[in-house]
Amino acid sequence: MNKWSFRQLKVKNAFLHGDLEEEVFMRQPQGFEDSAYPNFVCRLRKSRYGLKQEPRAWNAKFIGHLPAIGFTVSHFDHSFFVKHVGLDSVILKVYVDDIILTGSKDSLVQEVINELNVVFEMKDMGRLTYFLGLQISYNLNGDIFVCQTKYAKDLLAKADMNTCRPCATPCKPHCQVLASKGDSLSDPTIYRSIVGALQYLTFTRPNLCYVVNTLVKRILRYIHGTLDHGLTFTSGSWDLHAYSDADWASNVNTRRSTTGFVVFLGNNPVSWQSKKPTSVSRSSTEAEYRALANITANSAWV
Repeated sequence: MNKWSFRQLKVKNAFLHGDLEEEVFMRQPQGFEDSAYPNFVCRLRKSRYGLKQEPRAWNAKFIGHLPAIGFTVSHFDHSFFVKHVGLDSVILKVYVDDIILTGSKDSLVQEVINELNVVFEMKDMGRLTYFLGLQISYNLNGDIFVCQTKYAKDLLAKADMNTCRPCATPCKPHCQVLASKGDSLSDPTIYRSIVGALQYLTFTRPNLCYVVNTLVKRILRYIHGTLDHGLTFTSGSWDLHAYSDADWASNVNTRRSTTGFVVFLGNNPVSWQSKKPTSVSRSSTEAEYRALANITANSAWV
């Protein structure tokens, strides 16, 4: 919204920075045995790769250092940190050893990078272009386009559908899938894996939220024809708008309704959902009111 620039950092050998709280022992490393004490073991003072404690030790080390350089943790996301310097701000997002930085002044962002480099060895990846399967591109106006093209291609290859015939819509109109019809899969492992992967694809494809728990093969065919679809984020109004809809008793198996909503901050979608309520609505009016109550709660949270 403010056209701030994004920087990406990666911590080198992140898990070697952690401090162990437990007593952990290991055999003497091969080639470095003490000939005088061949049966002795080593007590680890620092974390090392291969320990089950390593992710927790690294996370505690890193987030424990951030308050020392002026960051405070967010109440809604414990991997999201904000630093205020007068009227200016720096925002930091961390996922294991990947870090995103942005702020109102590039000089403040660079200052934070320098402070982190004093304690941790960092690799400056430059402008943010790829993060956790999300591809980020920029246009001349400063707008940001986020998609998951590579992730979608890998998903199609995993399902052996990278040469399938594309289709124009994610589901057929008025198509109902009955729980009692069809043959069960002899091994549902790959099906479950693909459904989970499709859930991650909805991070940039809100149009898949409804069908992702109903159909699989048709969704993959639709993805094959829309690989470059994604979300564009542009600066503009700070007004909050929310849109909601519901159908009534659409699920032929349970007669539950399906509700959906999307919340926009200006022109940018920031929250969306499609789900079935836990109870059956007794009229279309009741279904609509349930959907409105859901979007009202979400909008208040935003």
